[in-house]
Amino acid sequence: DLGGTETRGPPPGGPQGGVLRGPDLLGYVGIEAVLDQMRRKTMKAGFEFNIMVVGQSGLGKSTLVNTLFKSKVSRKSCSPNYEEKISKTVQLQSVSHVIEEKGVRMKLTVIDTPGFGDQINNDRCWEPVLKHVNEQYEKYLKEELRVNRQRKIPDTRVHCCIYFLPASGHWLRPIDVEFMKRLGKIVSIVPVIAKADTLTLEERTEFKQRIRQDLVANGIQVYPQKENDEDAEERLLNNTIRESIPFAVVGTDREHQVNGHRVLGRKTKWGIVEVENVAHCEFANLRDLLIRSHLEDLKQVTHDVHYETYRVQRLTAGDGLKGPLVNTPFLSILYYESY
Repeated sequence: DLGGTETRGPPPGGPQGGVLRGPDLLGYVGIEAVLDQMRRKTMKAGFEFNIMVVGQSGLGKSTLVNTLFKSKVSRKSCSPNYEEKISKTVQLQSVSHVIEEKGVRMKLTVIDTPGFGDQINNDRCWEPVLKHVNEQYEKYLKEELRVNRQRKIPDTRVHCCIYFLPASGHWLRPIDVEFMKRLGKIVSIVPVIAKADTLTLEERTEFKQRIRQDLVANGIQVYPQKENDEDAEERLLNNTIRESIPFAVVGTDREHQVNGHRVLGRKTKWGIVEVENVAHCEFANLRDLLIRSHLEDLKQVTHDVHYETYRVQRLTAGDGLKGPLVNTPFLSILYYESY
């Protein structure tokens, strides 16, 4: 008996120790201070977040990204001589910014996909996107396998793909199904209904239900996946998110006066659609998912699930990382550099 403190001995059948909690300890240890240490290191080093936006022209991809981060971070916004034109092929382009808020620094990279879905024949238009995602995994893997590698490997892997659906009010289009079926296996996809203010509330509800039915019927994986829920609390939170997918969103960078307050909104002849008002659209839910509640989880799923699957496939292919990876069921399209 040590001053009446009860400790838990090793469980029967093995030398493993039990779980020691506050009442079991003889005094203050200071383990909780590790959180402060982690916070200081993160604030000092900063972190990276890479987000891809995919959808046909005119769906407000650039505006939505700018609204998410409340700054002009899209490629379109920070290109002074930007000219909107239909690309004959899908050409991925990216732009990076460092955003700092309350001492926390984040390097944000936005990858755009001009030309996607804009052609009369959109056959296999998802291939350049697949290629880009896999190339980033390959780049990270090569750096990881170096004898003298960098202390901190630059992370260009796509942590999240926002897929923009037009507010048609019908069903998923063949291009939507084919893209998300392929990309959902290698990257975290969050589908959104763009320019949702063009639908009535009833139309929006019915459209969301049809899309969820289509996702299930076609075996499409969108974030967050049930198999990645770590505990009951996370499952409860993620179930609420899954019931809201796809998010019906509206984006704008313009402020208006509403009841004496400046709010982000789109002005119509019927009134102002307030972007951050959950009664008007689900932009706030999308923002909370991507930034305030699940940003770190998106990065973790990218590393522990998608990249790990790629790494295992790559290393078990038997080519010693010296040539292209061929005939593997996981990768439907194969673009790799030869050493």
